[in-house]
Amino acid sequence: MIKEKDFTKLTSLVEHLNAVPYDVTRKALYTSEELYEGYSPDDEASYTSCYDKRVHEHYLKYGTQTEMVEEKLARALHDHGIGVALNGFFKKYDSRRCVGVMGGHSLLRNDDRYIKTAMLSKQLTEMGFYMLSGGGPGAMEATHLGAWLAGYDNDAVEDAINILSQAPSFKDDGWLSTAFRVMRKYPHKEYVSLGIPTWLYGHEPSTPFATHIAKYFENSIREDNILTLAYGGIIYTPGSAGTMQEVFQDAVQNHYLSYGFSSPMIFLGKDFWTKVVPVYTMLKQLLDNGVYKNLLLTLTDDIDTVLEELKKFAEKE
Repeated sequence: MIKEKDFTKLTSLVEHLNAVPYDVTRKALYTSEELYEGYSPDDEASYTSCYDKRVHEHYLKYGTQTEMVEEKLARALHDHGIGVALNGFFKKYDSRRCVGVMGGHSLLRNDDRYIKTAMLSKQLTEMGFYMLSGGGPGAMEATHLGAWLAGYDNDAVEDAINILSQAPSFKDDGWLSTAFRVMRKYPHKEYVSLGIPTWLYGHEPSTPFATHIAKYFENSIREDNILTLAYGGIIYTPGSAGTMQEVFQDAVQNHYLSYGFSSPMIFLGKDFWTKVVPVYTMLKQLLDNGVYKNLLLTLTDDIDTVLEELKKFAEKE
């Protein structure tokens, strides 16, 4: 027999699970339409009442590290469902052709590196790869913009960049509305890309250019998935602390062959990765000295070299 106090706790739990603004039984990845449900590109202020913002406000209300059992369970159930949905995604798409792009969230839309990342992503997508990122602004958005515009000519990319550059930073008014303007002008074709953002960084809006969005509450799970699921390799564009963390976390997985093989680690930007932040130099030395093993390192400024390295790896038995 259930004791009265236990029944009260159970009732409280069920009530909370039913009251949260997100679906704890969700078993599908998000689309941008779902994530931004309630938002109108014609009314930037409507963002404050859209689904994504409501969930983030709820998340902040209970705390990023809440001790409330009901809320912790609700978040865990939601994230579990996203994990199930990711498993389903990789049953449909060849994991060997999933390529990640890591880089700074503050990269401006009118920066040459943003344009270069978008063009690289477009080419890779058209070659049969599908792109993965942390699903936020900056280099992450450029990744999904390129995938979104796959199948269009380069004039479309230039036009899209011109539209987006009206709000260069995610902190600018119009950042989201200009993205939706591009999406309306250039409807999505058959290509897919995967963004994995988190409500921990909910102040950074998720890019709507990702066709599949695995948004998590728990950032540690999200970070691990970003690096693990890029089975086809990772392209590192210039970034700061978060990108540094990802480099070494990826290196550990490759060193230990945690998933049965080592994937390419491609550092795009010779000066940055050897002088500004000499991570490549350090990893290469550690590899040559035998401290690290199995790393597949490439340092380049050339997009064609990136394409060739990833293609070679994807076609390897």
